[in-house]
Amino acid sequence: MIQAQKGTKDVLPQESYKWQYVEGKLKNIAEQYGCREIRTPAFEATELFIRGVGETTDVVQKEMYTFEDKGGRSITLKAEGTAPAVRAFVESSLYSEAQPTKLFYFTPVFRYENVQKGRFREHHQFGIEVFGAPAPSLDAEVISLAMRAVSELGLTNLELHINSIGCPQCRKKYNEALKAYLKENLDKLCKTCNSRYEKNPMRILDCKEESCKVITKEAPVILDYICDDCKDHMQKLKGYLEAMGIPYKVDPYIVRGLDYYSKTVFEIINYNLTVCGGGRYDYLIEQIGGPSMPAVGFGMGLERLIMTLEAAGIEIPKPDQIQLYIGSMGEKASYQALKMAFELRKRGIKCDCDHMGRSVKAQMKYANKLGTRYSLILGEDELEKKVARLKKMEDGSTTDINIEDYDALVEIING
Repeated sequence: MIQAQKGTKDVLPQESYKWQYVEGKLKNIAEQYGCREIRTPAFEATELFIRGVGETTDVVQKEMYTFEDKGGRSITLKAEGTAPAVRAFVESSLYSEAQPTKLFYFTPVFRYENVQKGRFREHHQFGIEVFGAPAPSLDAEVISLAMRAVSELGLTNLELHINSIGCPQCRKKYNEALKAYLKENLDKLCKTCNSRYEKNPMRILDCKEESCKVITKEAPVILDYICDDCKDHMQKLKGYLEAMGIPYKVDPYIVRGLDYYSKTVFEIINYNLTVCGGGRYDYLIEQIGGPSMPAVGFGMGLERLIMTLEAAGIEIPKPDQIQLYIGSMGEKASYQALKMAFELRKRGIKCDCDHMGRSVKAQMKYANKLGTRYSLILGEDELEKKVARLKKMEDGSTTDINIEDYDALVEIING
């Protein structure tokens, strides 16, 4: 038997309604903020992720699914959602339109990483990307969207952690201080962090190796090195969050795992589990070949979000699979049952009928398994009189209905 690949997961019909509910909520909230949907391809030129995400990141060094296509081009399955959205923004010249441009997406993401609870090699991400405005009010707006999204799904005990990782100018000073601190412990850092020491020492702070975590625990804090402009941006962000009544905690140890971030970075945490992360990336558009233009956004893993909702005991409402089951006895009744189902489906009713030649008893047993709200049986007598008995499955109550008066039947079912 061929099985699903390690790190991937089928979403079966018994679970898919949860995804539809969560995605529907997220889409509605994004649209309330003026965001429009963007869909980008499942694979991109490898260079996009190397230039955008950063060659010293774990994503590029360890996790990308990269291959050579039949034309000899280096191709990578989408490793994250931001760089492809930026590439589309630049390639389609959306920067020439009135700004800001507000986008949202649902996308699969592929990363070769250790499979564990809440982590898959193919996972799905909800993302927001907003281009064109440098104001800290936009950072606050994007954060408020993320907070609303998770809180309106029912999660409580949420903590918003914010930090500033500065701009390239103030980060240069910080990197010098960080390198001076790390120099004495280079031999204790893992092999990957040793390679990062010269090129990008900040990445060492994001290392998951326990030995590296111990060394960086007392490392210099970037907030002590940011320039006046970055300090002002951070201060105004706090003010906007306070104006909206959104509590936050300044966490100087958030750096995020991707190189394109600058100034604001943030995470939303639920019982020590990060359910959302993002920040500002003012240099990525230019880096990918577009004009100099600021941006801010976030990503939210849907598998982890749904897992967190379930762990919190939040019940996602299950929609009716079938509202009406039309049973039948005999060939003539079978024709009428299919005709009724066809007409009622056109009127928005979820209904089904027999295709297995079951007995009436077996059909009603099947209707119960479907969880249908109503049922009726068609036989010779019902066809002749054009009247059938509509049964409410919950309490067994019945109503006689004209089998050709579809609008009246719809009114009762939707009642």
